[in-house]
Amino acid sequence: MSSYRDIQDPALTATYSTYTDSKSTEPPIRALIIEDEVDICYLLKGILRYNNISADYVTSLADAAKALQTEAPPIVFLDNHLGDGLGVNYISTVKSKYPDTKVIMLTAHDTQADRDLAYSAGVDLFIGKPFTKDIISRAVSTVLL
Repeated sequence: MSSYRDIQDPALTATYSTYTDSKSTEPPIRALIIEDEVDICYLLKGILRYNNISADYVTSLADAAKALQTEAPPIVFLDNHLGDGLGVNYISTVKSKYPDTKVIMLTAHDTQADRDLAYSAGVDLFIGKPFTKDIISRAVSTVLL
């Protein structure tokens, strides 16, 4: 059994139903969302489902470490300011264990200095919050090319 949290809230599924039906016949790609704001996890999970990505989430770096012990998702969405540390400091941990995993940083702290620090730490793509469905879809396409 995976240590990821799977979102099964029917009310949220209805709310984000426009994002839930991928037209792909391929099996979904796995992703892990590391984000301490659960509402953002719900929204992002719905958007990703539209892109044929099955995402689970954890709300702390400690939980991320546990989740990543057993599974290497092709994509990790990583918030920078989490309750137990900075996501930017966790990028090297993910990349050293799983060099092929693509890390997309999502953060409200969107200054050039934040971007530079994230890219120097090894992030594959940096997205400032708020984000849109189209931004996430383009980001996924970019990192999976």
